[in-house]
Amino acid sequence: MSNQDVRKMLREMATGEPVQVTNGMSSIDKIAGLGVVAEQFGYQYADVRRGNGYVMSLVADPGPQARARAVQNWAQYPNAVDGGALPPFAPDAFQLLKARITFDLTTEFSDKQRSIIASLGVTGMVVSVVAWLGADTTSFVVAGVVWVVLMSLIPVLNVAGRRYKAKYAARLAAAGFTPVTDQRGRLRYLPPSGQLPGHGNPFAGGAGTPPQPDPPQR
Repeated sequence: MSNQDVRKMLREMATGEPVQVTNGMSSIDKIAGLGVVAEQFGYQYADVRRGNGYVMSLVADPGPQARARAVQNWAQYPNAVDGGALPPFAPDAFQLLKARITFDLTTEFSDKQRSIIASLGVTGMVVSVVAWLGADTTSFVVAGVVWVVLMSLIPVLNVAGRRYKAKYAARLAAAGFTPVTDQRGRLRYLPPSGQLPGHGNPFAGGAGTPPQPDPPQR
């Protein structure tokens, strides 16, 4: 998590509009760290998807506690937007947000969708092997064996993925998070009294932006 990433995110948050954290980051730790910083300044984690690395969506948190925390931290850390000091790092909040992000990534696609994507990837790779070896009997035999072996691994990977998902679901449930279904039919976990965008959040769908504390003007 670089100062540049933090500065960019905080400047975008100053508008009160939804923010997408991208920058090609391939580390869940990095985006979770940025999410924890965002929570200190009045925003909340909304969702994550794979794109250029990972793409994390943040929205303004209209809750009174979040707004009070944001007012306090903007006042106490006025230079944060310019790369200055930040509120103390909260390890527990980081671990829980990391668990939420990881779980959400596991539910981005269903087992069926993942199987289709993997099958297409395996088939494409096998076609490349044939093209590289040359279209003869040997290359077709080698490619066929590779295709069968890799395709047989897909169900195994799906089982491992379900166990991985269950591990993080149990961790979130133990921390008091509530399972809900979003508008896409995905299972999500929310902190106590939390709401998904589109489920009572006035920020969703452009329905309005809750007032935000003003960051220091530059």
